[in-house]
Amino acid sequence: MHVTAFGQHRLEATAPWGLIQKRAEEKVTASDKTHSPTDLAHFAMLSRGNCWLSVEGIPKPIPLTGGDCILLARGTSIVMRDSLRTRPRLSFREIGARAKSNVAHYGGGGAPTTIVCGSLSFDRANLKPITQLLPRFILIKADEARTLALHKTMQALASEMAEQAPGSEVVATRLAEVLFIQALRAHIASEWEWRNQGWLRAIFDPQVGAALNAVHDSVSTPWTVESLAAAATMSRSAFAVRFKELLGQTPLEYVTEWRMQKAMQLLQQRDKKLIDVARSVGYESDAAFSKAFKRVVGANPGEYLKRGA
Repeated sequence: MHVTAFGQHRLEATAPWGLIQKRAEEKVTASDKTHSPTDLAHFAMLSRGNCWLSVEGIPKPIPLTGGDCILLARGTSIVMRDSLRTRPRLSFREIGARAKSNVAHYGGGGAPTTIVCGSLSFDRANLKPITQLLPRFILIKADEARTLALHKTMQALASEMAEQAPGSEVVATRLAEVLFIQALRAHIASEWEWRNQGWLRAIFDPQVGAALNAVHDSVSTPWTVESLAAAATMSRSAFAVRFKELLGQTPLEYVTEWRMQKAMQLLQQRDKKLIDVARSVGYESDAAFSKAFKRVVGANPGEYLKRGA
Protein backbone atom coordinates (compact mmCIF):
# COMPACT_ATOMS: atom_id res chain seq x y z
CA MET A 1 0.00 0.00 0.00
CA HIS A 2 1.15 3.52 -0.77
CA VAL A 3 0.03 5.68 2.17
CA THR A 4 -0.45 9.44 1.93
CA ALA A 5 -1.32 11.78 4.80
CA PHE A 6 -3.57 14.77 4.22
CA GLY A 7 -6.00 17.09 5.98
CA GLN A 8 -3.90 17.10 9.11
CA HIS A 9 -4.55 19.77 11.71
CA ARG A 10 -4.20 20.44 15.41
CA LEU A 11 -7.39 20.95 17.38
CA GLU A 12 -7.18 23.17 20.45
CA ALA A 13 -10.39 22.37 22.30
CA THR A 14 -11.65 23.86 25.57
CA ALA A 15 -14.44 22.44 27.69
CA PRO A 16 -17.23 21.98 27.03
CA TRP A 17 -16.64 20.55 23.54
CA GLY A 18 -17.92 17.62 21.55
CA LEU A 19 -17.32 16.30 18.02
CA ILE A 20 -19.05 13.63 16.00
CA GLN A 21 -18.10 11.71 12.87
CA LYS A 22 -20.78 9.89 10.94
CA ARG A 23 -20.47 7.70 7.87
CA ALA A 24 -22.44 10.14 5.71
CA GLU A 25 -20.01 12.97 6.52
CA GLU A 26 -16.79 11.30 5.41
CA LYS A 27 -16.47 12.53 1.85
CA VAL A 28 -12.94 13.96 1.84
CA THR A 29 -11.05 15.61 -0.98
CA ALA A 30 -7.25 15.76 -1.02
CA SER A 31 -5.04 17.27 -3.70
CA ASP A 32 -8.08 17.78 -5.95
CA LYS A 33 -8.77 14.04 -5.86
CA THR A 34 -11.89 12.60 -4.28
CA HIS A 35 -11.08 9.23 -2.77
CA SER A 36 -13.33 6.23 -3.04
CA PRO A 37 -15.05 4.89 0.09
CA THR A 38 -12.50 2.09 0.41
CA ASP A 39 -9.14 3.81 0.61
CA LEU A 40 -9.30 6.07 3.65
CA ALA A 41 -8.47 5.84 7.32
CA HIS A 42 -8.39 8.54 9.97
CA PHE A 43 -5.95 8.98 12.84
CA ALA A 44 -5.79 11.10 15.97
CA MET A 45 -3.43 11.54 18.92
CA LEU A 46 -4.42 13.19 22.18
CA SER A 47 -1.30 15.21 22.95
CA ARG A 48 -2.73 17.11 25.95
CA GLY A 49 -5.66 16.73 28.30
CA ASN A 50 -8.34 14.08 28.66
CA CYS A 51 -11.55 13.19 26.84
CA TRP A 52 -14.08 10.44 26.18
CA LEU A 53 -14.37 8.42 22.98
CA SER A 54 -17.55 6.58 21.97
CA VAL A 55 -17.27 4.15 19.05
CA GLU A 56 -20.26 2.66 17.24
CA GLY A 57 -20.51 -1.02 18.10
CA ILE A 58 -18.52 -0.77 21.36
CA PRO A 59 -20.90 -0.60 24.32
CA LYS A 60 -18.88 1.45 26.82
CA PRO A 61 -17.27 4.88 26.25
CA ILE A 62 -13.46 4.81 26.34
CA PRO A 63 -11.48 7.32 28.44
CA LEU A 64 -8.50 8.83 26.59
CA THR A 65 -5.49 10.53 28.16
CA GLY A 66 -2.47 12.36 26.81
CA GLY A 67 -0.45 10.19 24.42
CA ASP A 68 -3.30 7.88 23.40
CA CYS A 69 -3.66 7.30 19.64
CA ILE A 70 -6.54 5.99 17.53
CA LEU A 71 -6.76 4.74 13.95
CA LEU A 72 -10.21 4.50 12.34
CA ALA A 73 -11.25 2.81 9.13
CA ARG A 74 -13.61 4.78 6.93
CA GLY A 75 -17.24 4.30 7.90
CA THR A 76 -16.59 4.09 11.65
CA SER A 77 -18.89 6.47 13.52
CA ILE A 78 -17.42 8.03 16.66
CA VAL A 79 -18.09 10.76 19.21
CA MET A 80 -15.25 12.53 21.03
CA ARG A 81 -15.99 14.98 23.87
CA ASP A 82 -14.70 16.42 27.12
CA SER A 83 -17.52 14.89 29.20
CA LEU A 84 -20.19 12.25 28.70
CA ARG A 85 -22.70 14.98 29.55
CA THR A 86 -21.59 17.16 26.63
CA ARG A 87 -23.66 16.99 23.47
CA PRO A 88 -21.54 16.97 20.27
CA ARG A 89 -22.48 19.91 18.04
CA LEU A 90 -19.92 19.88 15.20
CA SER A 91 -18.36 17.21 12.98
CA PHE A 92 -14.64 16.60 12.55
CA ARG A 93 -15.04 17.73 8.95
CA GLU A 94 -16.51 21.07 10.01
CA ILE A 95 -13.69 21.63 12.50
CA GLY A 96 -11.09 20.77 9.84
CA ALA A 97 -12.63 23.37 7.51
CA ARG A 98 -12.23 25.99 10.24
CA ALA A 99 -8.51 25.35 10.67
CA LYS A 100 -6.19 28.24 9.88
CA SER A 101 -2.53 27.39 9.35
CA ASN A 102 -3.50 23.82 10.29
CA VAL A 103 -4.80 24.87 13.74
CA ALA A 104 -8.47 24.88 14.75
CA HIS A 105 -10.01 26.27 17.96
CA TYR A 106 -13.29 25.08 19.45
CA GLY A 107 -15.06 24.98 22.80
CA GLY A 108 -16.35 26.97 25.75
CA GLY A 109 -13.13 28.26 27.30
CA GLY A 110 -12.70 25.66 30.05
CA ALA A 111 -10.10 22.92 30.53
CA PRO A 112 -7.87 22.58 27.42
CA THR A 113 -7.38 19.49 25.26
CA THR A 114 -5.10 19.22 22.22
CA ILE A 115 -5.70 16.64 19.48
CA VAL A 116 -3.56 16.10 16.38
CA CYS A 117 -5.67 14.47 13.68
CA GLY A 118 -5.79 13.82 9.95
CA SER A 119 -6.50 11.23 7.28
CA LEU A 120 -4.57 8.58 5.38
CA SER A 121 -5.25 7.51 1.82
CA PHE A 122 -4.14 4.17 0.37
CA ASP A 123 -3.29 4.79 -3.27
CA ARG A 124 -2.18 1.34 -4.43
CA ALA A 125 -4.98 -0.68 -6.00
CA ASN A 126 -6.13 -3.45 -3.71
CA LEU A 127 -8.65 -6.21 -4.27
CA LYS A 128 -9.96 -5.78 -0.76
CA PRO A 129 -10.59 -2.38 0.86
CA ILE A 130 -8.64 -1.43 3.97
CA THR A 131 -11.82 -1.83 6.03
CA GLN A 132 -11.87 -5.57 5.28
CA LEU A 133 -8.17 -6.14 5.88
CA LEU A 134 -7.93 -4.40 9.25
CA PRO A 135 -10.08 -3.74 12.30
CA ARG A 136 -12.32 -0.71 11.90
CA PHE A 137 -10.97 0.74 15.15
CA ILE A 138 -7.47 0.60 16.63
CA LEU A 139 -6.61 2.13 20.01
CA ILE A 140 -3.01 2.48 21.15
CA LYS A 141 -2.73 3.54 24.79
CA ALA A 142 0.20 5.75 25.78
CA ASP A 143 1.58 3.14 28.19
CA GLU A 144 1.57 0.24 25.71
CA ALA A 145 4.49 -1.34 23.87
CA ARG A 146 6.03 0.44 20.89
CA THR A 147 4.26 3.76 21.56
CA LEU A 148 7.40 5.90 21.96
CA ALA A 149 8.36 5.56 18.28
CA LEU A 150 4.73 6.06 17.26
CA HIS A 151 4.47 9.31 19.20
CA LYS A 152 7.71 10.63 17.77
CA THR A 153 6.50 9.86 14.24
CA MET A 154 3.15 11.56 14.90
CA GLN A 155 4.91 14.65 16.23
CA ALA A 156 7.30 14.74 13.25
CA LEU A 157 4.36 14.38 10.86
CA ALA A 158 2.49 17.21 12.58
CA SER A 159 5.58 19.40 12.35
CA GLU A 160 6.12 18.73 8.64
CA MET A 161 2.52 19.47 7.72
CA ALA A 162 2.39 22.60 9.89
CA GLU A 163 5.58 24.24 8.63
CA GLN A 164 5.13 23.46 4.90
CA ALA A 165 8.87 23.76 4.27
CA PRO A 166 10.39 22.69 0.92
CA GLY A 167 9.95 18.95 0.55
CA SER A 168 7.41 18.72 3.39
CA GLU A 169 4.87 16.87 1.26
CA VAL A 170 7.38 14.15 0.36
CA VAL A 171 8.58 13.80 3.96
CA ALA A 172 4.99 13.74 5.27
CA THR A 173 4.10 10.93 2.87
CA ARG A 174 7.02 8.81 4.07
CA LEU A 175 6.17 9.54 7.69
CA ALA A 176 2.56 8.53 7.04
CA GLU A 177 3.71 5.12 5.83
CA VAL A 178 5.87 4.71 8.94
CA LEU A 179 3.01 5.90 11.16
CA PHE A 180 0.64 3.32 9.71
CA ILE A 181 3.12 0.46 10.24
CA GLN A 182 3.91 1.58 13.78
CA ALA A 183 0.20 1.83 14.63
CA LEU A 184 -0.30 -1.74 13.44
CA ARG A 185 2.72 -2.97 15.42
CA ALA A 186 1.45 -1.31 18.60
CA HIS A 187 -2.04 -2.68 17.97
CA ILE A 188 -0.71 -6.22 17.49
CA ALA A 189 1.26 -5.93 20.73
CA SER A 190 -1.81 -4.72 22.65
CA GLU A 191 -4.18 -6.83 24.70
CA TRP A 192 -7.40 -5.07 23.74
CA GLU A 193 -10.33 -7.42 23.29
CA TRP A 194 -11.08 -6.20 19.75
CA ARG A 195 -7.52 -6.76 18.51
CA ASN A 196 -8.24 -9.95 16.61
CA GLN A 197 -10.82 -8.82 14.10
CA GLY A 198 -10.79 -8.90 10.33
CA TRP A 199 -7.78 -10.19 8.43
CA LEU A 200 -5.50 -9.82 11.43
CA ARG A 201 -7.67 -12.28 13.34
CA ALA A 202 -6.98 -14.95 10.73
CA ILE A 203 -3.25 -14.19 10.59
CA PHE A 204 -2.92 -14.67 14.36
CA ASP A 205 -4.95 -17.85 14.41
CA PRO A 206 -2.29 -20.55 15.07
CA GLN A 207 -3.61 -22.99 12.47
CA VAL A 208 -5.23 -20.86 9.78
CA GLY A 209 -2.38 -18.37 10.12
CA ALA A 210 0.09 -21.13 9.29
CA ALA A 211 -1.81 -21.90 6.08
CA LEU A 212 -1.94 -18.22 5.13
CA ASN A 213 1.80 -17.86 5.70
CA ALA A 214 2.40 -20.86 3.47
CA VAL A 215 0.39 -19.25 0.67
CA HIS A 216 2.12 -15.90 1.12
CA ASP A 217 5.55 -17.52 1.03
CA SER A 218 4.89 -19.57 -2.11
CA VAL A 219 2.11 -18.10 -4.23
CA SER A 220 2.99 -20.26 -7.26
CA THR A 221 2.51 -23.58 -5.43
CA PRO A 222 -0.50 -25.55 -6.81
CA TRP A 223 -2.41 -25.28 -3.55
CA THR A 224 -5.41 -27.48 -2.78
CA VAL A 225 -7.69 -27.48 0.25
CA GLU A 226 -5.98 -30.71 1.33
CA SER A 227 -2.46 -29.27 1.15
CA LEU A 228 -3.53 -26.08 2.95
CA ALA A 229 -5.21 -28.15 5.66
CA ALA A 230 -1.98 -30.11 6.03
CA ALA A 231 -0.05 -26.84 6.47
CA ALA A 232 -2.55 -25.94 9.19
CA THR A 233 -2.31 -29.44 10.73
CA MET A 234 -6.09 -29.80 10.53
CA SER A 235 -8.53 -32.12 8.84
CA ARG A 236 -9.79 -30.93 5.46
CA SER A 237 -13.37 -30.35 6.64
CA ALA A 238 -12.46 -28.63 9.91
CA PHE A 239 -9.96 -26.38 8.12
CA ALA A 240 -12.46 -25.36 5.43
CA VAL A 241 -15.07 -24.43 8.05
CA ARG A 242 -12.61 -22.49 10.22
CA PHE A 243 -11.14 -20.65 7.24
CA LYS A 244 -14.58 -19.54 6.01
CA GLU A 245 -15.52 -18.46 9.53
CA LEU A 246 -12.47 -16.22 9.88
CA LEU A 247 -12.15 -14.81 6.36
CA GLY A 248 -15.62 -15.08 4.86
CA GLN A 249 -14.39 -16.97 1.79
CA THR A 250 -13.11 -20.42 0.87
CA PRO A 251 -9.39 -21.27 1.01
CA LEU A 252 -9.07 -21.49 -2.79
CA GLU A 253 -10.90 -18.19 -3.26
CA TYR A 254 -8.31 -16.61 -0.98
CA VAL A 255 -5.44 -18.24 -2.88
CA THR A 256 -6.79 -16.90 -6.18
CA GLU A 257 -7.27 -13.39 -4.78
CA TRP A 258 -3.74 -13.41 -3.34
CA ARG A 259 -2.33 -14.49 -6.69
CA MET A 260 -4.19 -11.71 -8.47
CA GLN A 261 -3.01 -9.19 -5.89
CA LYS A 262 0.58 -10.21 -6.53
CA ALA A 263 -0.05 -10.19 -10.28
CA MET A 264 -1.37 -6.61 -10.09
CA GLN A 265 1.88 -5.54 -8.47
CA LEU A 266 3.98 -7.35 -11.10
CA LEU A 267 1.94 -5.89 -13.98
CA GLN A 268 2.47 -2.37 -12.68
CA GLN A 269 6.21 -2.83 -13.11
CA ARG A 270 5.56 -3.01 -16.90
CA ASP A 271 8.85 -4.81 -17.56
CA LYS A 272 7.57 -8.37 -17.47
CA LYS A 273 5.91 -10.44 -20.17
CA LEU A 274 2.41 -11.66 -19.47
CA ILE A 275 3.47 -15.30 -19.46
CA ASP A 276 6.19 -14.53 -16.90
CA VAL A 277 3.66 -12.84 -14.63
CA ALA A 278 1.31 -15.81 -15.08
CA ARG A 279 3.97 -18.34 -14.12
CA SER A 280 5.10 -16.24 -11.15
CA VAL A 281 1.64 -16.63 -9.61
CA GLY A 282 1.07 -20.26 -10.45
CA TYR A 283 -0.43 -20.37 -13.97
CA GLU A 284 1.10 -22.35 -16.83
CA SER A 285 -0.54 -20.30 -19.61
CA ASP A 286 -1.30 -16.61 -20.04
CA ALA A 287 -4.80 -17.53 -21.27
CA ALA A 288 -5.72 -19.29 -18.01
CA PHE A 289 -4.16 -16.47 -16.04
CA SER A 290 -6.03 -13.77 -18.01
CA LYS A 291 -9.33 -15.58 -17.48
CA ALA A 292 -8.79 -15.80 -13.72
CA PHE A 293 -7.55 -12.21 -13.58
CA LYS A 294 -10.66 -10.88 -15.29
CA ARG A 295 -12.95 -12.93 -13.05
CA VAL A 296 -11.36 -11.54 -9.89
CA VAL A 297 -10.30 -8.02 -10.88
CA GLY A 298 -13.10 -7.27 -13.35
CA ALA A 299 -10.80 -6.52 -16.30
CA ASN A 300 -8.20 -8.45 -18.27
CA PRO A 301 -4.52 -7.54 -17.68
CA GLY A 302 -4.36 -5.16 -20.64
CA GLU A 303 -7.53 -3.35 -19.61
CA TYR A 304 -6.28 -3.13 -16.04
CA LEU A 305 -3.04 -1.44 -17.12
CA LYS A 306 -4.89 1.03 -19.38
CA ARG A 307 -7.32 1.85 -16.57
CA GLY A 308 -4.49 2.68 -14.24
CA ALA A 309 -2.46 4.65 -16.78
